[in-house]
Amino acid sequence: MDIFKFQAENCSVYKQYIHHLGVNVQAVERIEQIPFLPIGFFKTHTVLSSTKPVQITFSSSGTTGMVQSSHQVTDVKLYEQSYLQAFNQFYGNIEEYNFLALLPSYQQRSGSSLIYMVNDLIEKSKHPQSGYFLYNHDDLLNTLLDLKSKNQKTVLIGVTYALLDFVEKYDISFPDLIVMETGGMKGKRKEMVREELHNQLTKGFGIKSIHSEYGMTELLSQAYSLGDGIFNCPNWMQVLIRDTNDPLTLIENGKTGGINVIDLANVNSCSFIATQDLGRINKDNSFEVLGRFDNADIRGCNLLVQ
Repeated sequence: MDIFKFQAENCSVYKQYIHHLGVNVQAVERIEQIPFLPIGFFKTHTVLSSTKPVQITFSSSGTTGMVQSSHQVTDVKLYEQSYLQAFNQFYGNIEEYNFLALLPSYQQRSGSSLIYMVNDLIEKSKHPQSGYFLYNHDDLLNTLLDLKSKNQKTVLIGVTYALLDFVEKYDISFPDLIVMETGGMKGKRKEMVREELHNQLTKGFGIKSIHSEYGMTELLSQAYSLGDGIFNCPNWMQVLIRDTNDPLTLIENGKTGGINVIDLANVNSCSFIATQDLGRINKDNSFEVLGRFDNADIRGCNLLVQ
């Protein structure tokens, strides 16, 4: 509530949005009353609550001709703290892991918040074999086999189409490997439903489940799925579901609607974001991403309709 009142006063676009909705900020006393800023404003406006200099600007990938989202960050340490604490919450100490990345589409552009995070995770893992693999799949295979022989904890994070390219060339049985897919075919392949995609990847890597992250340019935090497309948030992030026909109304758990995200790491921009994703919240407060609104842009990290 403190962050809401701070941003309602100091984030000009959010302040104007709340004003046009006719919301009395002082009368907002519960999370359920907080207005969520439509994510599209990150394409058309500067969303900032801080007067400090911008340290870094993250941009969405999108496709040719699309207007990119832009997230200006005045304190990149907040982002670093967010993803490091989240990794620790879900997986443990990063220094225990070897971290491999198969992210060709992200590497070949600038402004990716995912690449910023992966660069830092690779560095902080302190393992000599941590690193990127662009299209050198033979090197990746040999590295995975070597890490398996050493019983080394390993995370392989990859863009979906690149992971599929790899498993179509090689079969590897590495049961303890954590494979984390970022979603999206980047126009390289036909889109697939999650069950089919994860079935191919689990068979190809010889593992029981595929992990995923739910994050985007406009957020400084990510939720994680350890399998079956069931996501959980770190402690400073929360997902709420809004009515698809009445975007200012929240709906109860178990029903499908638009995903609203509270991300307290976004203290210097806007912490209350109405995404263009569809989802539902389960009884244990985990959530699922079920697709996107029909008129929404295809995003670089989109997850697919089941």
